[in-house]
Amino acid sequence: MTITAIIEQGEDGWLVGQLKEFPAVIDQGKTVEELKKNLMLGLEFYLEVQREQTTQDYEGRTYTQELLVA
Repeated sequence: MTITAIIEQGEDGWLVGQLKEFPAVIDQGKTVEELKKNLMLGLEFYLEVQREQTTQDYEGRTYTQELLVA
């Protein structure tokens, strides 16, 4: 799986990035490498929040889960 980061120069000199496939994930960094690391941490947090919300949404329902590995 490939994820695309859109990177712009911020007004304060920091780089600002957003994940094209996950527009809610936005972060910043002083270097491209730092920004990429921060975006990936932001994606991990975003996915964890989504997992918790889905677990709550399915509470009391009968369902199965399957893990997908990309």
